[in-house]
Amino acid sequence: MKKWLSFLICAMMVFSLTACGGSAQPSSSAASTETAAPTESTASTNDADSSDALIVVGYAQVGAESDWRTANTKSFQEFFVPANGYDLKFVDGQNDQSRQIAAIRDFIAQEVDYIVLAPVVETGWEAVLQEAKDAGIPVVLSDRMVDVTDDSLYMAWVGGDFKLEGVRAMEWLESYLADQGRSDEAINIVHLQGTIGASAQIGRTEGIFEGVESNPNFTILESQTGDFTQALGQEVMESMLKAYADIDVVIAENDNMAFGAIDAIKAAGKVPGEDIIIISFDAVHEAFERMIAGELNCAVECNPLHGPRVGDIIQTLERGETISNKIWYVDEGVFDQSDAASELPSRMY
Repeated sequence: MKKWLSFLICAMMVFSLTACGGSAQPSSSAASTETAAPTESTASTNDADSSDALIVVGYAQVGAESDWRTANTKSFQEFFVPANGYDLKFVDGQNDQSRQIAAIRDFIAQEVDYIVLAPVVETGWEAVLQEAKDAGIPVVLSDRMVDVTDDSLYMAWVGGDFKLEGVRAMEWLESYLADQGRSDEAINIVHLQGTIGASAQIGRTEGIFEGVESNPNFTILESQTGDFTQALGQEVMESMLKAYADIDVVIAENDNMAFGAIDAIKAAGKVPGEDIIIISFDAVHEAFERMIAGELNCAVECNPLHGPRVGDIIQTLERGETISNKIWYVDEGVFDQSDAASELPSRMY
């Protein structure tokens, strides 16, 4: 796609795009916007030189902090291939915003046709996204949102409804406790948050807190970040088990932190899924195996297969059409021990 056409489309989109959902809440503190060179080059995923006929897409990923992220990356790498008409240039940001900013500037210098960004945190993107807009390169956001004053800096966003995920987790907990005859029981909850300032953390935390506030029997003993990693999730859970003798529920904002919490609970001589109810988010393949084993009670889905949906957006722009919605939510569900075995064979991630 010619750069002048991209620029024209981008300019038209400023006036024609409308949002179909509220913007994510800003994080409590702004992240650094210093630039640094990415640890790996923005090389094409295919060995051959990219052809002029291919649509060149630069993708700045968050990192590889979880099973969900691995599946998310795979979705892009399997879709944006020469056979589908694309040349993908991929950079792993290693959970470092400055590396992602440097990658975007490198994509601009390479004059890619589109930029896809999965931002580490929401704030600190205004300058570099403005540079992409000035260069006539449309930007599509994946998974996490950005907090900018001018939403024309990106074409669209694809991801999960994170607040709704948090709400669904609390609705499941209330229903589960009711089935056990524990609706009137005081319930002590510990909360493992994701990376502070990330869209998933902001939305899920908001939904969880609303659920707690609406139920007078629920108390959050402590909220602490596990940074979406299994190792830190285990470490945080170990400290919480030492600090609190009576924990009824663990809510982990992704599966990997829940897996770490399960290991900590076992090491403390308790039975995960029985002595302590465990709720997680993402619903990756291993989460279903853990539910079947009885170690995990509920997994709220966050669908990572964004590649084809982003491809739909790019093809819409390629045809010179406007995008009717700014926000593109993916379909998601809620799973627990009652349906894990029947659902597992059809899981794609």
